[in-house]
Amino acid sequence: MKLEEAKEEFIQAWGALGSSWGINRTMSSIHALLMANNEPLSTEDIMAALQISRGNANMNTRALIEWGLVKKHRIAGDRKEFFVAGKDVWEMARQIAKERRKRELNPVIESLENLKDIDENGEEAESFKKRINDLHDFTSEISGLVDKFTRNDRNWFYRSLLKLLG
Repeated sequence: MKLEEAKEEFIQAWGALGSSWGINRTMSSIHALLMANNEPLSTEDIMAALQISRGNANMNTRALIEWGLVKKHRIAGDRKEFFVAGKDVWEMARQIAKERRKRELNPVIESLENLKDIDENGEEAESFKKRINDLHDFTSEISGLVDKFTRNDRNWFYRSLLKLLG
């Protein structure tokens, strides 16, 4: 397989994977394109490679910047904005986990905390409160694990994984 074919297949696969995680396919494809290239790419480069509009390229590149997965890169003497994606898979995974916790787990935890204060008694109310508390405890535990993952290095992760599997 030629390099360009492999890059194209990677971009397609990463785009599909991203959409299965609930992330916009174009956003995932732009991320893959930037990861697959050693040189910074401009909005025009992204538009041409993925055959998308300027608005779509700009909107999704900005989202990737917000997620902390892509950075702007200046090239001396060029007025265009260029973009690069981090190449360290470990750092990328940690950043994605951090963002997903912020966007998905934290709102659920906050919502469950608000639902804990029910002033009714009775069997149905007590049963509901128990489920809410159990859900709160579970999501808080998951959030704590994500926090440990994002704060620690890969050696900690692999040691923990080996303990879990062993």
